[in-house]
Amino acid sequence: MKIEIVLGDVVTKGAQAEPAVMDIEELLATRLLVQGNSGSGKSHLLMRILEQSAGTVQQIVVDPEGDFVSLSQRYGHVVIDARRSDVELETIGLRIRQSRVSAVLDLQNLEVEGQMRATGIFLNALFDADREHWHPALVVVDEAQLFAPVEKGEFSEESRRISLGAMTNLMCRGRKRGLAGIIATQRLAKVAKNVAAEASNFLMGRTFLDIDMARAGDLLGMDRRSTDMFRDLGRGHFMALGPALYRRPTHVTVASVTASALGSAPRLTPPPSEVTLEEREALLAPVPMAAARPVAERRAAVPAPPSVNDMLARIAERREADDAEHPPIPAMPAEEREAILRAIVQEIIANPDNAFADEQKLFNEFSYAHRFKRLPGHADRDEFRRLLAFAKAGADTMDASDERWQQALAAAEDVPVEDRTLFLLFARAAMSRAECPPDATVARICGTRSAGRARGMISFLERKGHIAVRAGFRNLRTVAIPALGWETAPGDPNAPDVPSEESRMAAAE
Repeated sequence: MKIEIVLGDVVTKGAQAEPAVMDIEELLATRLLVQGNSGSGKSHLLMRILEQSAGTVQQIVVDPEGDFVSLSQRYGHVVIDARRSDVELETIGLRIRQSRVSAVLDLQNLEVEGQMRATGIFLNALFDADREHWHPALVVVDEAQLFAPVEKGEFSEESRRISLGAMTNLMCRGRKRGLAGIIATQRLAKVAKNVAAEASNFLMGRTFLDIDMARAGDLLGMDRRSTDMFRDLGRGHFMALGPALYRRPTHVTVASVTASALGSAPRLTPPPSEVTLEEREALLAPVPMAAARPVAERRAAVPAPPSVNDMLARIAERREADDAEHPPIPAMPAEEREAILRAIVQEIIANPDNAFADEQKLFNEFSYAHRFKRLPGHADRDEFRRLLAFAKAGADTMDASDERWQQALAAAEDVPVEDRTLFLLFARAAMSRAECPPDATVARICGTRSAGRARGMISFLERKGHIAVRAGFRNLRTVAIPALGWETAPGDPNAPDVPSEESRMAAAE
């Protein structure tokens, strides 16, 4: 089922006009580029798209001139004043992704370099959100030539790098994260090619410069002679092409909008028809030398947004109020709590998506499960690392009452936590006189795909004196545990990885 919005009408000769539509679902996968000289109706077109799709999909607008802040009054968009610190902008961007609310990043109170930096940080935060928050969203960037410039200008290279990198991520890699870029520009020639080239839908408005007409014609598949028609397009008239629009270049006109943009075309206001003698004398009256130079009246200062420390203090106050209102979680026997935590860690490592995930991501899942099961206390990283080492090495499947296994656990206490997983893996094999685990198995439990990195970690553990490695006949490897006096049976280090039966059963569940 298509979700279509009406842009306006298709311009046809001698026939009844039909509505010009855009497929929003297709747009989310193919992106949109809008070009038109100043006064061609780009802001009006963007406002029409936003109004028609409001309530259907999340909308995030990068607004350099404050043209779209009026969306907050009619459609409830959250207006974000960009005069904030880098950390605040990044945090707010992540919150916008998590909450799925529509928002407008208002940049009108910043200089160009500040606008570029704020936009880059904000867009990167949207792009870097966790996978569970990759919800569909339209990301509209007006005046894209400011944020993805072709050439260096009167701004620092760092600001250009941050802004251009964020725009490239949005248009090139944003689709998989649910971010559909809609960029609008006055000059297509001033937009970086690797940004503009990723759009598959085009709405080309009035254009006068030959280089911009040529690029617009190339994108629409028109010959050079036909590109002169871009000079004749009226305000609000565009040539549409793309999988979300039309398969052939189609002339459309944009319908009216309910929320007016601040950048609307000014209306003529006639000057006074007559100037009285008193008005002339007042205008030309001599100015006393001691008179102070008049100061232009300025708008009332906008109150500064709250700092991060203020917001954290408010959150702490709300948490204290919640703690006072809700009774604390009752205590739990240590054995029961340990069993629940072990089950949580087992479930985490059994997930195939976590096979090569970093420790921070795994700890985030552990913390979430800790809160979800309403366990007393807070998730402890050291406790998590201990349980993770045991689970990855298969230690949870061992008989806790076995005296020899208790000796192995006691020896593991002298090994750093980050190396304990590998030590316990070899200890398990040596205890049962099993073959030495191959490099592929070592790599898997250490969270890497590189056999070379696995061999390096084995060498590191040997240099620390926790194990001794010996290469024997046919290059078979034997690992000894000096502290226990055990050693594994010879094993082929190049053998394929064979997960244990317990791991296969956990993955199947």
